[in-house]
Parts: sequence; structure tokens; C-alpha cells
Amino acid sequence: MVMDHVTTLECTICGAEYDPEQVIYTCPEHEGVAGILEVKYDYDVIAENFDADLDGDIRSQWKYAAFLPVDDDAEPVTLNEGGTDLFDAPNLSEALGVETLVKDDGRNPTGCFKDRASSIAVTKAKHAGRDIITCASTGNAAASLSGYAARGGLDCRIFVPGDAPEGKLAQPLVYGADVLAVDGTYDEAYDLSVEVTEEYGWYNRNAAINPFQVEGKRTVGHELAEQSVVRGEVPDWVVFSMGDGCTIAGAWKGFREFYELGHVEDTPKMLGVQAEGASAIHDAFHKHDDTDDLADTIADSIAVGRPRNTLKACRALEESGGASLLVSDDEILEAEKLLGSTEGIYSEPAGATPVAGVETALAEGVIDSDETVVVTSTGFGLKDTASAKQATADAHRIPPHLEAVQELFGTSAE
Repeated sequence: MVMDHVTTLECTICGAEYDPEQVIYTCPEHEGVAGILEVKYDYDVIAENFDADLDGDIRSQWKYAAFLPVDDDAEPVTLNEGGTDLFDAPNLSEALGVETLVKDDGRNPTGCFKDRASSIAVTKAKHAGRDIITCASTGNAAASLSGYAARGGLDCRIFVPGDAPEGKLAQPLVYGADVLAVDGTYDEAYDLSVEVTEEYGWYNRNAAINPFQVEGKRTVGHELAEQSVVRGEVPDWVVFSMGDGCTIAGAWKGFREFYELGHVEDTPKMLGVQAEGASAIHDAFHKHDDTDDLADTIADSIAVGRPRNTLKACRALEESGGASLLVSDDEILEAEKLLGSTEGIYSEPAGATPVAGVETALAEGVIDSDETVVVTSTGFGLKDTASAKQATADAHRIPPHLEAVQELFGTSAE
């Protein structure tokens, strides 16, 4: 087992270091899961091994294998995740009043951004000789992990809150996972998954505590940097919704790495968007005292009351010179409809939350109308059709007669 490019796992609180070859989740010097670990690299080794052309031809995230924390002799478990398109969005730009591009990660194999992390998790679990892998999820990570576990030949046991959308529960069941719907919140399901990991020794994919999962997510930053090189312009802002905080942290780390290695000339500011009913990272970033650890939002993928990667997320916002803000559930639903009706991109609520964030940021003067913005849609809309129905009008129910159509749209032109 060799990872010459990975130097250590470092506690984000106390700086204690641990062997990256061992299976360890958090720093044992801190109670609970507070001691989140950061993967540290030898970038000279990475630079020696990364010789890919930055030509925009990104078949999968494994184009950046030199950056990924897997052993040299590990066989990647992959479904060709990553390599998602960065779309010009002229109709959305006109509607918002600012030049906007869309990074559509809902096009990943299981329909969500989290495939980037799941590929790493299953690759590492299989290489370590683990037969069972687990995680807690509001739905997307569960579906994603189940698909990759099936691909890798591992058993998968996942914990979800009892109110997770049916579409997201159907996926892992089709993939053959054992789905345990916990009578409680996501945070309670999460705590149980950690307890079970300690009891049974299953490999835990939870991105909030497994230090290697953020590293898979950071490939979206690598891709955005490469796509910026091809376009000849680094966007002023990159916008993500925030739940546990590891997605925006990973994206910033990836883009920053390409900047520090000289592959791109500048970095964007990161804008993190949370729902009003799940605002813990925003509250921490703005140093609010009146925080609530209960999550209540229609955007189930970011319905996290006690995010474990708050520190990493806030660090990404601070280092990039970015910002965070809140949007309402109504604004999220309107954004879902707006993204679909202007650009034909169908996102689940959490995936459309960045669009709502851009509208709010423009209104509050956080983003200027002459800047360029990338919004990242993290999940495909068919995962949560019930929410989409709340954002749209009902279908027109008509009899099978021409007159019924004429009543709606008038008679045809002569």
C-alpha cells in the first residue's frame, strides 16, 4: 500500500497528525466527531505525476488521479463520475441580470454530485479488504454509495431519516442495499451510523468525518479550474448550496490547488447558500449566537442541523474572500422552476438553491451585475418530484377534442 503523495492526516483543531494508511475517521483527542481530519499532500510528487493536458476533455474525475488519495496499486471503482459539463446559460443570465454558467453535476451516474466521493470510498474500502460499507444520508449519498458498492461487489447498509424522499430510497433498494429508515432526523441517523461503525467495524463513507471523501469532491474544483483555462476566464463567483459543508470546502481546495500549481491564473470567490431552516454554517460564518440545531427545509439534501464540516466550509469562504447567505424554501422552489424553464436543467431543490442564492446576492449587493457567476447544480430533479410539483402549476386536464385546445390557445392562424 503506497500513497507517496499523501503525507499525513492533520486534525483541523489541534494539528495532531496521523498515518494516512490507517482507517481513522476523526482525531481521538476530541470528544465525539469534533476532530475533523484534513488530508495533506506532497505537491511536488503530485506535480511529477500529473501530466494531463488541460484541454477540457474530462472523461471522469480520474483524469486527476495524481491528486486523489488512493494507493498506487488500488483498482478504481468507477462509473465514470465527474467530467460534467459547464454550460453557458444565456436565458438564465438574462432572467437573473448577471452572466451565469451552470455546472450540472446532476449528470453524474447516480444523479448527484456525491458520486465523486462514493467512488473514492468504495475504492479505498475494497482495497483495505472491507466487505461492508455504510453511511448516513438524507438520500443522495445513500443512493450514490449503494450504486458504487454494487459496482465494487461490497455489501452496503445505509441509514436515512424516515422522511427521506421516496425516489431517493428507491435507488439504493434497486442497487441492493439494506436501507434502514430511522425514526428521527438526519442527525440522529448520522449518530447511529457512527455508533454502528464502532460496533461492527464497517467502513464508513460519511463525508463529514471520513477525511478522504472531501478529496473526491474537490475534483469539481479541478474541473472548474480546467474549464476556466479552456474558456480563458476564471469566474468571479462559484456558488454551492451547503449542508454538511464538505462540498464547498472540497471545491475550494481543488480550485486553489490548481492555482497554487500554476495551472490557472486566479481563483473565484465562493458563495455558500443555505436554507433559512438549516442555517448552521451561515450562522457560524457570521458568528451568530442564536443558532438552532434542528433542520427544517424542503431541500432535504442540505437539511443538516449539526454540520460536521463547518470549520472547513467557513475556511473556504474566508480564504476565497467569499460570502454566505440564506434563502427561503419558496425562493428555492422558484429557482428550481426558473432553472428548468430557462435552460432545460432539472435540479432537485438543493441543486437549485445556488440560483436562489444568486438572486439574493444580487439584491443585497454581494454580487455585482458585471461579474461572472457559476452555479453548481448538485442533484437531478427526478430524485424529488414531489417538491417540484409544489413549484409548478398542474397539468391541463382536457377532453380529447380540438375545441379544448382552442379554448386554451385560441384558433390556429390561417
